[in-house]
Amino acid sequence: MTFQPGSDLSSEEVQERVDETIEQNHIVLFMKGNRLMPQCGYSMKALELIGQYEEEFETVDVLPALDQYRAALEGHSGWETIPQTYVDGEFVGGSDILEELDERGELEETLA
Repeated sequence: MTFQPGSDLSSEEVQERVDETIEQNHIVLFMKGNRLMPQCGYSMKALELIGQYEEEFETVDVLPALDQYRAALEGHSGWETIPQTYVDGEFVGGSDILEELDERGELEETLA
């Protein structure tokens, strides 16, 4: 998915995109920036952790409408923080949770 920087997305448009993206993708990472240019260390860490086990997964840059994405994602996860990872429609967590799962040897199975 590509969103134009500075786009004027309404809360309803963002909510619809979040809902559809979570529903239509096995793994989705909502992050600051994109795969080629993560815009925060936590997003970069989440990319690296998921990328160890999965080549194909969706990423969504939340920066063009950060406040709207935070609100839309909080409805799914109860969390405001970014990044957020979803697997088969279920919220898994941010980079800290992914790291804990990886340290326990559970991340690969969680992503499968």
